[in-house]
Amino acid sequence: LGLLYKVLMCLCLSYPAASLLNKHVEHRNPFALRACCKRQSHFVYIGQDISGSPVSVDVGMCRTHCGGEQSRTSHEAGLQQGYSKHSSMLEYLRSKKVRVRKPTTPISAKGSGQVTSCGVNHNCEPTGVRVDQMLLFKGPREVEVIEECHCENKLTQCVRVPALKTYFFKTPYETVIDVGSCSGSKGSPDGFSCVPTKFDSALVETPNKVDLVQTVEVCELSKSCYRVPYMEYYYEIVYDANGVKEEKLKEIDVGRCLGGCTTGNRCLLRSHSDSEVCYLWAERPTNSCVPRGYDSHMSLNQHGQIRTVLSISSCFCQS
Repeated sequence: LGLLYKVLMCLCLSYPAASLLNKHVEHRNPFALRACCKRQSHFVYIGQDISGSPVSVDVGMCRTHCGGEQSRTSHEAGLQQGYSKHSSMLEYLRSKKVRVRKPTTPISAKGSGQVTSCGVNHNCEPTGVRVDQMLLFKGPREVEVIEECHCENKLTQCVRVPALKTYFFKTPYETVIDVGSCSGSKGSPDGFSCVPTKFDSALVETPNKVDLVQTVEVCELSKSCYRVPYMEYYYEIVYDANGVKEEKLKEIDVGRCLGGCTTGNRCLLRSHSDSEVCYLWAERPTNSCVPRGYDSHMSLNQHGQIRTVLSISSCFCQS
């Protein structure tokens, strides 16, 4: 009996130490951290279909922490079933009368044992995105849906990085195109972001012949609302020193305003236990990056009339 008592005591004393050691190893294990970066549900209300029914799509998101995802997913599924019966999101929020009682102990990333997904030098980013064609009441619309996520190196330089998008998913016209994106495009404290400044295009075969898809070719550091070149060509009539009429091709950089401006929070429904968790998002607001200055270009067209073309010289965020 004395020997058995000593064996049991040794096992009891070694169990807490082993569990602490396993937790320490798990947090330092890169494979354990990588497993945390995964796709989770992220429902977005995009409008009404041609029958007038509300349409919400699980576009997905790459979570930066682990833990508690199963409860969030089940909660979102319940919300999806609830608001799908209403004609609009506002009607659903108004009709929601059952209040969820807050837990006595708030759940946080630190208290729930969540760990950072990919470490300090990595980000949890999508590995691939598919583009779904949605027929809505206001017309057709493309919706980008995240398929999977992985840990990706955090780049400090502004460069173009690959970004794969799948068009016409699971159809005979399925096509994967590297549309490209810019590294670190979420912005920096000094107000500059890595944004696309030069574009190219790719052809996608569709049931209705072909579509043109815009791709990113060059990225540069710029403000969130910025001007990019956009060339237009016109024929103009000019006269040389001898008065001889000549027709030339005139190139004008009319410019375009790209980027966006912060317009408030788009979260429609947040978690009662964790304010950082949003169960339902409104669609992105209309771009408010607009022209601020312009230049005027005058020329004589082929019919002897004066043509005036305006070009954008600068852009700004409209309040």
